[in-house]
Amino acid sequence: MSSLAELVEVMARLRAPDGCPWDREQTHASLKPYLLEEAYEALEAIDASDDDELCSELGDVLLQVVFHAQIAAEEGRFSIEEVGRAIVDKLVRRHPHVFADATVDGADQVLKNWEQIKKEERREQGAEAPSLLDGIPPQLPALMRAQRIQARAAKQGFDWDRIDGPLDKVEEEFAELRQACQQGDAAAVEDEFGDLLFAMVNTSRFLNVDSEQALRAAVGKFERRFRALETKVAASGRELSDLSLAALDAIWDEVKEGE
Repeated sequence: MSSLAELVEVMARLRAPDGCPWDREQTHASLKPYLLEEAYEALEAIDASDDDELCSELGDVLLQVVFHAQIAAEEGRFSIEEVGRAIVDKLVRRHPHVFADATVDGADQVLKNWEQIKKEERREQGAEAPSLLDGIPPQLPALMRAQRIQARAAKQGFDWDRIDGPLDKVEEEFAELRQACQQGDAAAVEDEFGDLLFAMVNTSRFLNVDSEQALRAAVGKFERRFRALETKVAASGRELSDLSLAALDAIWDEVKEGE
């Protein structure tokens, strides 16, 4: 028996009447946070370039897929075999340049064909006049979803020609946020702050920068420097609360210079 087939059998055993009480209680809804958590842990392993950890975390992601398929199979809706068949059929259908006689001129053409095939699939399923924004999950992290939506619109020509456009928009939204802050309008502040973030994401997309990864890297950089600051302060026998902001800024600058 292959390890994948064994995994399916193990999951079925865990969900059996005499199986694990916790596994038997789970539903699609209750497993949602675990699916996200395992995906993010796999991303962490990728960032760490740790093959052993990535292998383990991908197994955890695979477990979630098998878990959901087992729940559905018990209810007579679909099986893990159907899950596999669906993705195989989709990959073959959306790669006619590999599995049929279509030709492409580079990766950009592949993506264009992919979107066109998806559009045709929706039409065949009875979705009349589908939106170009269909298929972008609302559950995505906000930065990622914003970039995906903007990219879809840009493919139809709804985009600036030069970087000056998105940069000017950022300045415009920042000025509106400043004005809302001065007026003390909390609702307007939140609205304008969202507009500023959206404009920043559009700028990152225009520059071919992944906004989610860029922010993740910035957070990681701040965390690394703050931990180094904590170490320096502790080594001096003091607490962070003992120091003024000016003193903390000076140590922060030392940390930055030492990188």
